[in-house]
Amino acid sequence: MTRAPETPLPGKLAELGSVGDAGALAHYSDPAYYTKTYKARQHDVEYYVLLARATGGPVLEYGIGNGRVALPVARAGIEIFGVDLSRPMLDDLAKKLEKEAPETRERVRFELADMRTAHINRQFPLAIVPFNGLLHLYETTDVEVFFARVFEQLEPGGLFVFDFSLPVPADLARSRERWYRAPRFRHPSTGELVRYAERFEYDPIRQLLLVTMRFEPTKGEPWTIPLTHRQFFPREVEALLRHAGFSDIVFTADFSDHPADRHADSVVVSCQKPEGSARSA
Repeated sequence: MTRAPETPLPGKLAELGSVGDAGALAHYSDPAYYTKTYKARQHDVEYYVLLARATGGPVLEYGIGNGRVALPVARAGIEIFGVDLSRPMLDDLAKKLEKEAPETRERVRFELADMRTAHINRQFPLAIVPFNGLLHLYETTDVEVFFARVFEQLEPGGLFVFDFSLPVPADLARSRERWYRAPRFRHPSTGELVRYAERFEYDPIRQLLLVTMRFEPTKGEPWTIPLTHRQFFPREVEALLRHAGFSDIVFTADFSDHPADRHADSVVVSCQKPEGSARSA
């Protein structure tokens, strides 16, 4: 029997994997859904707030989004500058800032820009990339350019801290033909109950994982959203950081002081721009 041609899904993996494409931006086009989905995720926020307090600021945040980390940092009295490529998330951040105290609003600055090329005319004691922001850099050259950019924006002795989820072999091995369902929920933007499912496709050569999220409302047509993540392995990240000139590279597990091990879900990477480095930003 002749098999029917496959119907391409929106965001097919072969067509994704570039900074700023649908796989990098679609998940952030609905700030209300993003806020609801990650409302309970607070352990990383607390970690970055404590880190900002320890350095005293100002902080440079790549992937500021709608302020999930930046607003608590600003409320803690620390000045923060943010860069993001999602206009809907930044528009939502602007709306949130309108409801903040004047002193908090004054501590937050942000711009719509590509984190590989964004230039802020000052240097910082701390630069951060929270919650898998690094995973939207799909090519090794993207990472090299970004790490060089961060290096220039840091003061000598400044810290660069970011986190990323470790690759999960079970996810990488899942069948791209199967949808994995989750419980229904009420979508914050439409108010409707929706059924939700995910489909996984992994490209082992490009190290890209595509998660296609499917939403099926009780009324109306279903829609899908692609989310593409580069899968980084710790030793690979360490080599890229050393190539960029960073030193004192430390990997810890799940926003704790414990060394990263095979049981960790997320790895927090901390490194430093050496004290003797020239000032160039």
